[in-house]
Amino acid sequence: MKQYGESCVLENRLCTECGECDRCELNSEKTCDNCCKCIESTADFAGIEIEEIIINTEDIRTKHPVKTFRIKNEDI
Repeated sequence: MKQYGESCVLENRLCTECGECDRCELNSEKTCDNCCKCIESTADFAGIEIEEIIINTEDIRTKHPVKTFRIKNEDI
């Protein structure tokens, strides 16, 4: 689902978070679970429009900081 205020993918308006874009096309009572039954299987190929590619920009180092250890050497 789009975020509130972004452009709606189904209507010519801003998103109101109604959830209609997450509904199954074959059974409107069901939320889409990507079963792909709505895609025609008689076609030579299937095409899906990619609207956005989200790249993970989170810095891994902020999640798990590097720990430094010191070894005590009593012989020195």
